[in-house]
Amino acid sequence: MTATAKADIGVVGLAVMGENLILNMESKGFTVSCYNRTVEKVDRFMDGRASGKNIIGARSVEEFVQTLKRPRKVMIMVKAGAPVDKFIEQVLPLLEEGDIIIDGGNSHFPDTIRRTEYVESKGLLYIGTGVSGGEEGALKGPSIMPGGSPAAWEHVKPIFQKISAHTESGEPCCDWVGENGAGHFVKMVHNGIEYGDMQMICETYQMMKEGLGMSNDEMHKVFAEWNEGELDSYLIEITRDILGYKDEDGNYVLDQILDTAGQKGTGKWTAIAALDVGQPLTLIGEAVFARCLSAIKDERVAASKVLSGPDAKFDGDKMQMIEDLKLALYASKIVSYAQGYQLMRAAAAEYGWNLNYGGIALMWRGGCIIRSVFLGKIKEAFDNNPELTNLLLDPFFKGAVENAQAAWRRVVSKAVEMGVPTPAISTALAFYDGYRHDRLPANLLQAQRDYFGAHTYERVDKPRGEFFHTNWTGRGGDTAASTYNV
Repeated sequence: MTATAKADIGVVGLAVMGENLILNMESKGFTVSCYNRTVEKVDRFMDGRASGKNIIGARSVEEFVQTLKRPRKVMIMVKAGAPVDKFIEQVLPLLEEGDIIIDGGNSHFPDTIRRTEYVESKGLLYIGTGVSGGEEGALKGPSIMPGGSPAAWEHVKPIFQKISAHTESGEPCCDWVGENGAGHFVKMVHNGIEYGDMQMICETYQMMKEGLGMSNDEMHKVFAEWNEGELDSYLIEITRDILGYKDEDGNYVLDQILDTAGQKGTGKWTAIAALDVGQPLTLIGEAVFARCLSAIKDERVAASKVLSGPDAKFDGDKMQMIEDLKLALYASKIVSYAQGYQLMRAAAAEYGWNLNYGGIALMWRGGCIIRSVFLGKIKEAFDNNPELTNLLLDPFFKGAVENAQAAWRRVVSKAVEMGVPTPAISTALAFYDGYRHDRLPANLLQAQRDYFGAHTYERVDKPRGEFFHTNWTGRGGDTAASTYNV
């Protein structure tokens, strides 16, 4: 690399994602500058994986900024939180009007809303982008979900769309999501859906293993078959591989892994965001709580010696139950995505974002962890009806759930009967039953609230928005509390 050459984009942070994104960009014809706070990492990268490539190694922030073409594009790939704010403060004085700061980490969307406003107030542009696909995706083509300053998009679009994954028809799994925190919000929802998908697969595995007494090899073959049909997806594919993987001694590695799940917080953020905007994101919430329950391993071991449950053995048609599990998993997956899209629609209204829901499905179609054939159907649903309020109302998904419904109920019933926990699959069915009811018992709930707190209620024979209070005891008087709706 000549001393006078300038980079198309600069990347800060040489951890796994940063390094692989740089190599991806360079392989697509872009010149990339890199910097890391620990300068030894720059030297090691330049002497190793970056050797002989169109990559510039900078040893200071000042040198890094000088290597970039105008408008400068600085992509931060450091740990979310304070390190992002710290680097922004460090680099801002060295940049000029119109330069672009990009946060490609897993930042919480309220931070991105705040940072966009702050950086724009300094005359610069800001992008907060979700990047999904892990180590392999970063290197070969991730799903990229940018949001922030709309004026920045035209400058980064050629780079982002070239390095992203592409669908089989050649469409990039990257497009502009929306203003300020929209990109990181959509990435957060992606991660929440990922939590749900993984939990449902785990519940299916437990029903097969504990309920049906299936071996790892039998389950491996079932997941391999499922990956050829409507459940074809990255997570089903890797589950197939995991179930068949043995160590050098011929032991299944899966059986040696302690049953305590970790989490980095994006699933929790998704559940909290749903509570904040009043959306029933029940499946992802249960997936987060299931990880929390798994983490209290010592308590569970102690409880297992004290608490009893059914010891029923499965005596039905095993092949039929495997088919039922496939359909229950598929129907639950539809509910999970329906809930995720409900959340995005509510957040768009709350934060003033103009989200393209079919486009989001396309961005998730390749490169990311939840990539699946299924997402093509979601894109079709929103292409057919951009105003679709819920995926369950789309003709394709309505038909799929109706086809799966009897099997879904058999699975949940059998799991309850046998004492096998299926919190995500069960709550998906409960949501479906609640959503299809035109009348729920919330009338009694409102009566209770009005009885003890004079919180008022609306009436079925009066227009919406009129509130009433009953003096239930004869002692409460006529004073009512102010109303509150989620």
